[in-house]
Amino acid sequence: QLVESGGALVQPGGSLRLSCAAPGFNLDAYAIAWFRRAPGKEREGVGCINSGGGITKYIDSVKGRFTISRDKAKNTAYLQMNNLKPEDTGTYYCAGDYTPCLEARPLVSGDYANWGQGTQVTVSS
Repeated sequence: QLVESGGALVQPGGSLRLSCAAPGFNLDAYAIAWFRRAPGKEREGVGCINSGGGITKYIDSVKGRFTISRDKAKNTAYLQMNNLKPEDTGTYYCAGDYTPCLEARPLVSGDYANWGQGTQVTVSS
């Protein structure tokens, strides 16, 4: 139901912007979360944005480098990633649901019913 795009091979220190679109349905009521799975590791939540766009949350390892936003007119959410590091390598997924995005609430993949297929991000020189 969700479609990610924007993944690529990028050098350390580089930037990428991932997009999460929802053809056929309206994302407005959903909080959007971004998850990633690094090779050989469990999927982890990266951050989220609430339905109104005024609340965002990030894991410590990406704070100050990643920014989640949404454009309701385009029915799309974004993950802007700056100063990328090799440890950011992985498959990135967006997920949407009515789950609230709150600083105090952990990012749990089971809280989201709607997922994309993932887009690959590789950070390497």
